[in-house]
Amino acid sequence: MTIKIVNKSKNGLPEYATPLSAGMDLKADISDAVILQPMERCLIPTGLHVELPEGYELQLRPRSGLALRQGLGLVNSPGTIDADYRGEIGVILINYGAEPITISPGDRICQAVVTRYTRVEWEQVETLSDTTRGEGGFGHSGV
Repeated sequence: MTIKIVNKSKNGLPEYATPLSAGMDLKADISDAVILQPMERCLIPTGLHVELPEGYELQLRPRSGLALRQGLGLVNSPGTIDADYRGEIGVILINYGAEPITISPGDRICQAVVTRYTRVEWEQVETLSDTTRGEGGFGHSGV
């Protein structure tokens, strides 16, 4: 699939790290370092604008290594970039860790995954069909 992208950043285009990677790393398009204190959040620009085909979204997800080692996450994970959005992609980072985190220009701050979605139409009814699980929710299986 080919997707149109405008790159107004100082960084190269997002790339897959390995042949079977699902996500591409997005980089911070900032001129000076940003220090995130514990439980602080901020919007980091990427300088990227995309034109997704109808029926697709771009999901923004935390990078697992940064999440594990530093506690860096995304407030709205996964973030969704809709197919009709043409503005700059921004990443809402949060420091869940106990120490300040420095985001430097060009740092890889999240991963982006292009995924297909289905739109639905609701059919309002009075009851739903029965299943073995029924209304069993959190912890219902005892595991």
